[in-house]
Amino acid sequence: MLDDVQAQSGGLYLLSESPGGQILQMAAKAGLPRDFSAPWERLSLSSPIPVAVAIRERRLVWVSGEEEMAQRFPRIAIVLPYPYCLAALPIATADTTYGAVYVTWPSTHPRQLSGAERERLTAACDRLAINLRRTAEKGRTILPEFPPDVRDDTAVAPTDEAVRTLARLPDGICSLDVDGRLTYANPAAAELLGVPPSGLLGKLLWTALPWLDDPLFEDRYRAAMMSQHETSFTALRPPRSWLAFRLHPGRGGITVRITPAREAVRTPSAEASPHQSTRLVTISHILSLASALTEAVGVSEVIELVADEIMPALGCSALAMLAAENGRLRVLGQRGYQDRYIVERFNGTPLTARIPGTQTLATGVPSFFASRMELEHAYPVRHATPDGMAAWAYLPLVASGRPVGTCVLGYAQEHPFSPHERAVLTSLGGLIAQALERALLYDAKHRLAHGLQAALLPRSLPTLGGLEAASRYLPITQGMDIGGDFFDLVPIGDMAAAVIGDVQGHDVTAAGLMGQVRTAVRAYTAVGQPPGQVLGSTNRLLIDLEGDLLASCIYLHLDLASHRAFIARAGHPPPLLREPDGRVSVLELAGGPLLGVDPTGGYPVTTVPLPPGSVLALYTDGLIELPGIDVDDAIAALAERLSQGGGDSLEALADDLTGPVGSAGERADDTALLLLRPLY
Repeated sequence: MLDDVQAQSGGLYLLSESPGGQILQMAAKAGLPRDFSAPWERLSLSSPIPVAVAIRERRLVWVSGEEEMAQRFPRIAIVLPYPYCLAALPIATADTTYGAVYVTWPSTHPRQLSGAERERLTAACDRLAINLRRTAEKGRTILPEFPPDVRDDTAVAPTDEAVRTLARLPDGICSLDVDGRLTYANPAAAELLGVPPSGLLGKLLWTALPWLDDPLFEDRYRAAMMSQHETSFTALRPPRSWLAFRLHPGRGGITVRITPAREAVRTPSAEASPHQSTRLVTISHILSLASALTEAVGVSEVIELVADEIMPALGCSALAMLAAENGRLRVLGQRGYQDRYIVERFNGTPLTARIPGTQTLATGVPSFFASRMELEHAYPVRHATPDGMAAWAYLPLVASGRPVGTCVLGYAQEHPFSPHERAVLTSLGGLIAQALERALLYDAKHRLAHGLQAALLPRSLPTLGGLEAASRYLPITQGMDIGGDFFDLVPIGDMAAAVIGDVQGHDVTAAGLMGQVRTAVRAYTAVGQPPGQVLGSTNRLLIDLEGDLLASCIYLHLDLASHRAFIARAGHPPPLLREPDGRVSVLELAGGPLLGVDPTGGYPVTTVPLPPGSVLALYTDGLIELPGIDVDDAIAALAERLSQGGGDSLEALADDLTGPVGSAGERADDTALLLLRPLY
């Protein structure tokens, strides 16, 4: 496939089952080292990664360069910030999806994928899908145990004559394969590096030479491989020899030219300690998770993201998140345990209990148990976690100098934790702790906001003879779930008064003003003011309060005996009326200015016939203001839904009107809806 489209690298992902559901697992790759793709060898289907998007949407995903990658897929751009193009395609038949492939090109590739390239890639994926279907029909396993490398046959060993020629050069010449391992070094290179050829061949450059074990130098190598552009760097060979390295990349690997440096740029990275052991692949894992956690808001989102990112990458089978609350253990969430009671039975456990979760939380020291024997050796059998796992990692979540919680990773098989893996997990625990601390604070504010909103809105609508009513309040999709939308229904003798309004803003100030407006409307209703006067009095009250916020509103009286509604409007979206025969009209009412603008503003009243069986729909602008949709078109679409939805149930109709519209799953504003239907 790579040769057909002259691509630099590619990889194959296949779907597989895991305790947490289906995941994407890398089955083969070519053209780049395995380290480059390490953070994404196992992926959740919900991951914002091109191959996962290609499967979810069953289409080709094209990324034209590093700028577009940063905009659309920032998690990849953070780890691989190099100029290259990428295409991802699903491997699927008409009824079954098997996986996906990705293909990359250097930045010299045109910004658009050509029609011929698209056809060849699609045809190759179709052939792969057919082969995978046949393999599955024969009962064979289609997922290998480890992702095999597909070696590039363009790399050719130097001939004897070439070796003799290179040996005569005064400059050092080395050859690195796709994985960065040395396959050739001429005598000048060995002399400059201070290591005989036998100590170089078959090893990674930064492993064979401890003074090159620095992320900066490995980054230059990664940049050359990804972009296929020449790169260079200068490094200090202890004690005082500065060497210049120039990397010339190709599909089969990299040729490195080494010369003494005339002037050395002494940077902290260049003078790194020879004992430094930080690996760039470790940084890649941490950057990937850090990028993901910036998207998390509440505790549940943090748990979902950690599970989606950590479990596939580390191969663990279960995850639980624990926190302290009033001196006791609280289970925030879990993933991978079929029986929730296995984890949730620890809810309320005193923090003084001698179990791994509480001890890690109390001490801030991580614990790793490679087997059940190790766990039971450290803790009494009755306190060891009998959760069906065979190995565990207990990571303390410490933020702002205090323990926030414990992250428990469970492995279905015994799992020895190397020092490198322990260091990575401990680093990840710090990132999770920061996100969890923010999420706990957000959830506390959310509960406060939700309580305030619930207190300011009516808990239920009153039951009025001859009138059926239904209401909905939808908080803004993103944010603190608090706003200024309100509604009310008030009995007034043989009639009823209804109001719906929207105070601008989405904060506590807006909610507080909303409560004042709703209370004022009720008060003016109680003293018998007609609709126009109610809005006029409320308008003057808002101006007297000297607030900076404005409000839109519709207020009406329902005369159920004469089947009429008397409606006054203050800058609010027009109501909709569905006739008994199903026809819907937009009530273009005369109205006055927004409340809080003009103390002399008037609010004319319009009389609207309201026969039995008709439905009057009052709503706020959050129901019609959707990204990319004209307001008039949105109102027309709402009228169409009103004419078709609900059947005989007003509650079902309210659900239909407030449900998602097409791909607009997120609302930019909170929404209130009030439906009124005279019965006789």
